[in-house]
Amino acid sequence: MADTVSAEVAKGMTSGVNFEGKLKRKGEVRTVNLKRGGTADVCDMTLTDSEGGEIDLTLWGDDISKVNEGCTVRINNGYINEFKGKKSLTKGKFGHLEVV
Repeated sequence: MADTVSAEVAKGMTSGVNFEGKLKRKGEVRTVNLKRGGTADVCDMTLTDSEGGEIDLTLWGDDISKVNEGCTVRINNGYINEFKGKKSLTKGKFGHLEVV
């Protein structure tokens, strides 16, 4: 496994983000319309790193039910997405989510 980065370092990256943090807050699951048609469930969360820094995490579909508040989450090869001026970590198509 690759070394993880802090929340502050992750926010300055675009891809290849390896991050581990404790799930501080899990928002409500909502259904969104996709550009390519259809819908998908999405949930915004907040992770805290070992230094006390925070980063938002967005999970989609089946990944949402894998995590609960208080658990430790590791994202390998994730990326940072910006939506409405807010940066968020997501695992994306090529990333991996692990509950440790």
